[in-house]
Amino acid sequence: MNFSETVTDLKKRLAPVYGEGEAKAMVRLIFHHLKGWSATDIIVNGDRQVSPYIRSLIERIMKRILSGEPIQYVLGDVRFYGMDFKVNRNVLIPRPETEELVDMIVKENGRSDLRVLDIGTGSGAIAIALSRNLRFPRVTAIDISAEALEVAGENARRLHADIFLREKDIFTYMPPEDSYDIIVSNPPYIPEEEKSGMERNVLDYEPALALFVPDSEPLLYYNRISEVAIRALAPGGKLYLEINPRFADALCEMLQKTGLADVEIFKDISHRQRFIRAEKPKEE
Repeated sequence: MNFSETVTDLKKRLAPVYGEGEAKAMVRLIFHHLKGWSATDIIVNGDRQVSPYIRSLIERIMKRILSGEPIQYVLGDVRFYGMDFKVNRNVLIPRPETEELVDMIVKENGRSDLRVLDIGTGSGAIAIALSRNLRFPRVTAIDISAEALEVAGENARRLHADIFLREKDIFTYMPPEDSYDIIVSNPPYIPEEEKSGMERNVLDYEPALALFVPDSEPLLYYNRISEVAIRALAPGGKLYLEINPRFADALCEMLQKTGLADVEIFKDISHRQRFIRAEKPKEE
């Protein structure tokens, strides 16, 4: 079987489970992972025969994907903000909307030597992207999970990002006063009650610690992050959050009560209320 025939076969097997568009994207990811090929390379090499070794690797990958395991975990990496990040089941898979959050921060903060804190860093995607795209920042990334920090550390080394990783629990950790210019977080924000409407591949494979909050406390992490921000941000410093659209208005009100100013909601590319930016008031 040549590569062209193999591509057709894989799409036919994946489409009933994931849909035609997703199946096509998955096939591209598989061949990029195994051969380093682009979509054009797949076409150019269509007549070449697939070796038994590559075929065996493809079948191992397909078995895991068809069982419901996210392809990012199967392949062990994901593309985020122009870089390839290692991921495994100890970290959340970075989403495209989080790239929009990073892009907002980069575009709005052109000053050099900014002090940045990423709360709940996971794979390190946000912290590393900011380290690579802001001007000479000092980026600190914290997470309660030692396993997640191992992944973030490997990603930082692979991507030559100079970040400081710390194992910290945000509910007990309080940085010194006025110690950061930017605080960013994509914390857990999905109430337990929403589990019934979620895809099985998320529920079965991604870390619950990074996803869910109690139904009774949907703003649990945001409440604490706002307390940290009002103390740890320098006057004029900014807080950036990825949010659950359901709680956008309540979150804005809470941030304002904490003492933060210029609280503003931003929509993602799908027109959902997905991000909030707030600022610590400047001293008079």
